[in-house]
Amino acid sequence: MPSIQEVRDWPGRTLIDRSGDRVGRIQEIYLDADTDEPEWALVNTGLFGTKSTFVPLRDATDEGGTLRVPYEKAHVKDAPKVDPDGRLSEGEEAELYRHYGLEYSDARSDSGLPEGGTGGAPPVGEDTSGPTTDDAMTRSEEELRVGTERREAGRVRLRKHVVTEEEQRTVPVRREEVRVEREPIDEGNVDQALDGPEISEEEHEVVLHEERAVVDKEVLPKERVRLSTDEQTEQETISETLRKERIETDGDARS
Repeated sequence: MPSIQEVRDWPGRTLIDRSGDRVGRIQEIYLDADTDEPEWALVNTGLFGTKSTFVPLRDATDEGGTLRVPYEKAHVKDAPKVDPDGRLSEGEEAELYRHYGLEYSDARSDSGLPEGGTGGAPPVGEDTSGPTTDDAMTRSEEELRVGTERREAGRVRLRKHVVTEEEQRTVPVRREEVRVEREPIDEGNVDQALDGPEISEEEHEVVLHEERAVVDKEVLPKERVRLSTDEQTEQETISETLRKERIETDGDARS
């Protein structure tokens, strides 16, 4: 256990878990009522530090102004909820010890007031519900603090795949056909007609041509596609139950 001298300036410091993750800010240090040794740290956790959680100081180490405890952040935040009313009862302390896996004995006394509280000062009046402090009673109430936290709501991916489509185009094609032309013998072609033997066998050949449709493909970029996000603001109503203390007089008080 750390000494009282070591823990005097711990309130206000940051508490981290075994992995170095921030757990919260130390609010108060609770002492063992029998030994006056520091036993528990009351740590503000949760959103905006609105939740108070007790963390044992056994095996806690001071690392240059930051206090490290050998527990995981989630384990600390799941600790039993105990009202920080200045003293831990044996039942509350036993429940906390079980949560943190520590041995607890019935002989262990309740943890007393936070370090720096009243110590031996003459009581003013008598507090029947706990330790006597002074002549005034503090009335407290919970206030609602609302904020936002950013979390993952989903994921969108761009995925490219190949599809096939049938496309038809009409292309005009040309082809050659044979046409037999006959012309009578006249003065203009008689010389060509008589050129050669009178009777013979002969062949004439004509090469025919035609066009056919051919296909060629070319890959061309068409567009660029990317994902972007737009931020939309919506109004969301939340409700929470808040506790408030009320102070009334009871007894034979006279004005």
